[in-house]
Amino acid sequence: MNANDLREKTVDELRDLLASMKKESFNLRFQQATGQLENTAAVRNARRNAARVKTILNEKAAAAAE
Repeated sequence: MNANDLREKTVDELRDLLASMKKESFNLRFQQATGQLENTAAVRNARRNAARVKTILNEKAAAAAE
């Protein structure tokens, strides 16, 4: 996930994407807890991608407030 690609999306698309990322993160944590997770780096990547989306949302909110 590239930040430049995210900046091209609308706020509604970003919110939907963030919701799906949170679900994915939950599923990965659940798999890790039950010992079924093979790629442990996926948890870290999911957290970072969600943080990227949140950052872009905050940037758009700040730009709209000006």
